[in-house]
Amino acid sequence: MLIDLSGVFQSESGNIHQQYTPQFTKARYRGQDFSVLEKPPAVLDCVYEQDGRARVSVSGYVVLDLFCDRCLKPVAERIDFEVDRPVYAPDCVPENEAEDNSEVMDGYQLNMEHLISNEVLINWPVKVLCKADCKGLCRVCGRDLNLGDCGCDDFVPDPRMAVIKDIMNADKEV
Repeated sequence: MLIDLSGVFQSESGNIHQQYTPQFTKARYRGQDFSVLEKPPAVLDCVYEQDGRARVSVSGYVVLDLFCDRCLKPVAERIDFEVDRPVYAPDCVPENEAEDNSEVMDGYQLNMEHLISNEVLINWPVKVLCKADCKGLCRVCGRDLNLGDCGCDDFVPDPRMAVIKDIMNADKEV
């Protein structure tokens, strides 16, 4: 959704304070789409700073349907976002701000969808776990170790010691 900021760029009386509900239903991260489970209205404040420049503040959260990084169970993960940045009218953009401004502004219009989806990606969790002590999956049989031990031999020898093991096995008499 585009929000017209032309009144805000011209005078202090044009400030905007409103709620905005994101329209996107999926978030794309590393080539995979994740469903949005909740997207309550975000609070938008747009305040005049000087002619051709305004400050945009947006805060809110979305809940995404992600997967546990250890056991692959579905996890409803809340991602909070908060934006506080200047935006410029098309004829007042400083050179060093041109690229950042063009990402969220289309003329005098603020692209809220792009602004919020970028913030969700920036705040994406590094590791998603279903619970803090998730044991993950067995490397041998693939069983969920949170449900109990599978009994598989999960000993993995140190590959740096393989040469010594070969020497020891070669010297044994049969």
